[in-house]
Amino acid sequence: MSSEAPVGADNPPPPLSAIEARVIGCLVEKAAITPEVYPLTLNALVAACNQKTSREPVMELEPGAVEHALRQLEARGLVRVAASSQRALRYEHRFDDAYGTTARQRALLCVLMLRGPQTLGELQARSDRLASFPSLDDVRDTLERLQQRAAPLVVRLPRAPGQREDRYMHLLGGALDIEAMASLQAAAAGGGDASLRERVARLEGELEALRTELAELRLRFDASAG
Repeated sequence: MSSEAPVGADNPPPPLSAIEARVIGCLVEKAAITPEVYPLTLNALVAACNQKTSREPVMELEPGAVEHALRQLEARGLVRVAASSQRALRYEHRFDDAYGTTARQRALLCVLMLRGPQTLGELQARSDRLASFPSLDDVRDTLERLQQRAAPLVVRLPRAPGQREDRYMHLLGGALDIEAMASLQAAAAGGGDASLRERVARLEGELEALRTELAELRLRFDASAG
């Protein structure tokens, strides 16, 4: 295996915004799992960005925001309008050209862009339709290669209280404030019970409001029927 760095490996594009990472991540994902509808139209890409599943955090992006991100990504060589575009423009990624990644590296970065920090096991399970990782060692080896670049694309996060496994995050958006993230994780872990109580209380309030509304609707229906 050649030790020569792939094109783009040591000179990646400028950091991505959260919206740009979501857009390019969706293009990478859909190219692999739904090739029959790829490249994507703007509407299809907006729907992919706003999926309620396999996304963390869930976003509600407007078409204008996605289109602006596409223009920015196109200017950096990460996205282009497909030559097959006819009535509607269709967009395709150029991820490997920009970052000099392999199929496995691209798959892991895609999952990290779409779902945030992940453990080795989560990455192996959630990238199964993007690339083949027969074992956790294959995932670990791929992550290490991304970490060892002159311009690293992945970082291993410190474990928060209660966590038993290391988690990894991409650096496509620039360097992370590891200490700040650790503090937030610790605070979240310490306030887990309070947060749960707040969510339960909120859901109970919403349920009671729905019951009241249903009762009022029944009264109106009975009155009109009488």
